Amino acid sequence: QVQLAESGGGVVQAGGSLSLSCSASGSISKSAVMYWYRQAPGKERELVAFITAAGDAKYGDFVKGRFTISRDNAKNTVGLQMNSLEPEDAAVYYCKLLSFTRTYWGQGTQVTVSS
Repeated sequence: QVQLAESGGGVVQAGGSLSLSCSASGSISKSAVMYWYRQAPGKERELVAFITAAGDAKYGDFVKGRFTISRDNAKNTVGLQMNSLEPEDAAVYYCKLLSFTRTYWGQGTQVTVSS
């Protein structure tokens, strides 16, 4: 049983920074891909970024260099450093893991950006 636990959400002023972390436990493939998604009220869930076990990362177009995804393969953790946050970045941020062709989601962590 794979479980994901996010942490690091909170309230930040526009222009500020926030760091999210997600820890995965269980039987996880060494080639697992780790993702961050987000979902704002009334909107569809969208991809923020993903990173492969080799460290290759891709970002959603809206990121525009403001966020950095990272991972620690030994600890099965993935992080998301978010800078220059805008009110439009407010959402529930979810961690996702793709391992052995199965997908797992975390419960999500709320990010609120005040203008």
